[in-house]
Amino acid sequence: MRDLLDQIAKWWDAGETFGVATVVRTFSSAPREPGAALAVSAEGEVVGSVSGGCVEGAVYQLAGEVRANGQAILQTYGISDDDAFAVGLTCGGMIDIFVEPVSRESFPELGEVAAAIGSGEPVAVATVIAGPGMIGSRRVIWAAAGPETADADAADADAAPRTPGTLGATERLDQAVDDDARGMLAQGLTGVRRYGPDGERRRDELSVFVQSFAPPPQMLVFGAIDFAAAVARVGKFLGYRVTVCDARPVFATASRFPDADEVIIDWPHRFLRRTGTDDRTVICVLTHDPKFDVPLLEAVLRLPAAYIGAMGSRRTHEDRLARLREAGLRREELARLRSPIGLDLGARTPEETAVAIAAELIQLRWGGSGQPLSATSGRIHHP
Repeated sequence: MRDLLDQIAKWWDAGETFGVATVVRTFSSAPREPGAALAVSAEGEVVGSVSGGCVEGAVYQLAGEVRANGQAILQTYGISDDDAFAVGLTCGGMIDIFVEPVSRESFPELGEVAAAIGSGEPVAVATVIAGPGMIGSRRVIWAAAGPETADADAADADAAPRTPGTLGATERLDQAVDDDARGMLAQGLTGVRRYGPDGERRRDELSVFVQSFAPPPQMLVFGAIDFAAAVARVGKFLGYRVTVCDARPVFATASRFPDADEVIIDWPHRFLRRTGTDDRTVICVLTHDPKFDVPLLEAVLRLPAAYIGAMGSRRTHEDRLARLREAGLRREELARLRSPIGLDLGARTPEETAVAIAAELIQLRWGGSGQPLSATSGRIHHP
């Protein structure tokens, strides 16, 4: 949905009604993750994708019908057989797709959501996709509770009121979904949660799809070398907010790293002290110089991060480990270091090395084996 936002915001601003199809659940070897979306305008223009091509035609047609009749629907696509689903997924998986009409009247909060995403503010959208009650009703959840329309008179006069909407049943349902959605938003999770009509978590009459729009995870690249430029490029391609840092101003320039979101001139360990990391942060240490990378790794191996990799030969790695042990790092802290950085692809050039690093990031994120798919069996897409 994030990739569609610019276009659908234009349709919304123009007062158009358009159809939006969103993947809300996947089973087995489904080609796209929950949150993938496709939108169809009143003129038949289409943006986005929900299946990588398997069922796009059928979803396009259904989105057009929903736009015209105004009735949201939850549709399952999967392996074709004599009884089952409307369209076959050639990959053999199954997906649940929620298709809804969207307009300024049905989704008045979209402008606020788009503004929040554009500014990097975390926000989640919860939508009832199945069960008794108002199918398609939605509620916007902000990471921190802010002034809402009902409380606008009591809110700070300088704070713009927000209109979160309601899921249409009871206030307790809204409160339960708010609590769960904020937890999902903190972890960057998107998926379906089930409740009773009064927000009871032990019941499952209502299915609510929560789509999290957390800020992109950050990639910190230390060392303003040609390999860093390639890593910044592939990091941006994978959806990270990329920062390149180096203490040498002659090398750390925006013109050398056009794909980076920011280029910082500072000693790496000093920059790290004033920069927060979290469980999604990727750190690539490419300085290849003990006076830079040892103080940096001494600090970063004690901080939360999804990935910590360092460039260098195996001899450099052993020397680096010895220096870090002398600095007092424990075995379990040193075990977090991925060095030499990247998967063994035989990479030589900066671009090939960046692909090897990206491959290791993807493997760790999804639990892949790193082996050729032709040499494995079973599921292709890991849960």
